Amino acid sequence: MNPIKDEQVECSIEKALNIIGGKWSFLVLKELFKGTRRFGELQRRIKDISPTALTNTLRHLEKNEILTREAFATVPVTVEYSLTEKGQELHKILKEMKSWGAKWG
Repeated sequence: MNPIKDEQVECSIEKALNIIGGKWSFLVLKELFKGTRRFGELQRRIKDISPTALTNTLRHLEKNEILTREAFATVPVTVEYSLTEKGQELHKILKEMKSWGAKWG
């Protein structure tokens, strides 16, 4: 008999959730599905999110290549966020979650 190896097999759902991040990520994605947004626009549209939470969420999504950050040399600096192709592919998943939430929430 072969001894059982102590390996952790990572679940695909767990991988997806680690890439997407926390609860604010879903709300940021919802806004970015509508188009490119600036930091202030996102903050106004996402109720109750703090600037720190928004910054951390945007950094996490950028690190995981879900969105891109483009800075423009203005005073003050203008920064715009847009979804990457990888981020756009999450749209179907979030639509299904929305339908599920409407039915069961």
